[in-house]
Amino acid sequence: MYTGCMDTQALKVKIILGSTREGRFSDKVGAWMLEEVKKDSHIEAEVLDLRDFEMPFFAEAETPSYKTKPYAHPAVAQWTAKIAEADAFIIVAPEYNHGYPAVLKNALDYVYQEWNNKPVAFVSYGSALGSRSVEQLRQVAIELQMAPIRNALHMPYDVIMAVGKGAPVGDVLAPYAERVGGLLSQLLWWGKALKAARNDMPAA
Repeated sequence: MYTGCMDTQALKVKIILGSTREGRFSDKVGAWMLEEVKKDSHIEAEVLDLRDFEMPFFAEAETPSYKTKPYAHPAVAQWTAKIAEADAFIIVAPEYNHGYPAVLKNALDYVYQEWNNKPVAFVSYGSALGSRSVEQLRQVAIELQMAPIRNALHMPYDVIMAVGKGAPVGDVLAPYAERVGGLLSQLLWWGKALKAARNDMPAA
């Protein structure tokens, strides 16, 4: 895992890598996003790599929203704790067959309350610029009581091919750097507003 600035007053943003396959592109985009996010002193950023959380496919008797005790699997407990400490999220996801990876859906499904009332932004790439993957992720985020922001980064398959042929990642992704500012501006606004609202909520 990688970490960004450490400011106790900063908004805690987790950058989630939504692919674990060999030869994936998400780790390259995630590392680039981390460097871009670290430029903002109001954010404490960390990359969450799903390779570091080897969770089985969800088969629990109780769903996350109704569970009476934490799930016992160590990777699930570690994953849930990381989601709980976050104020906002950036999900990096490819588009596979008109959708997003199963490993990402599994990670989303293991958690519920810890996602609630927090904003999420999306960075996607591949077929149709990853737009169909993000469209589906927005629907899932709403069901998890998250706030998906409007601004997103969508990259064509040509970007993946260029990096695969040896082009420096920073050079290939440089044209998207300006858009990161708009994405972070919205994420910060929603992150701060929802954090304040959560802090004002009475204890359960």
